[in-house]
Amino acid sequence: MRVLVALVAVGLLSVACGAPEAVPQPAAPTPGAPGAAGVRLSGGGTLAAPAPKASAVAYNVRLAPPGASARLTAESGAVLATSKLTVGGLLPERTYGAHLHVNPCGAKPEDAGPHYQHTHSHASADNEVWLDFTTDARGSATATAKQDWAFVPTRLPRSLVIHAKPTTRTGADAGTAGPRVACVTLAEH
Repeated sequence: MRVLVALVAVGLLSVACGAPEAVPQPAAPTPGAPGAAGVRLSGGGTLAAPAPKASAVAYNVRLAPPGASARLTAESGAVLATSKLTVGGLLPERTYGAHLHVNPCGAKPEDAGPHYQHTHSHASADNEVWLDFTTDARGSATATAKQDWAFVPTRLPRSLVIHAKPTTRTGADAGTAGPRVACVTLAEH
């Protein structure tokens, strides 16, 4: 009888203390998918005349004089996007409009295409990235925009365009900001 009790006890202990069941592990996130590391875009430098493969272009040297510069960094995680623009050497104490656009800069101002829109529905600061700024006495400024959405990895913004006027915020002309003054092509990092 003692042997039987001992065998039953050993059997119960082996079931209770046996190897744990395999716990399913979450799959590694797909790059660009919610939960993925995110997207980082940047570009900039001294604004120069349009040329093939130029990454920082001045289309209007009266409003973006020789030596002017612009630099943008845009980062997007799973649900938020933050863009920061720094400019220098532009006209002092002047307000410019600035937005992210869908195409890289080109020889002509319109090559950058339309504004990058999160949902392709309407022009607004909630659906686009607007970085309007007013320069100081030296022509320098910094602007930051924060969105409560992430960049769509399959269609990222490819440039920042600086416009001659501040962005119209309401009405039928919402999103317009006058002629394109300069452009910075963005690259993914």
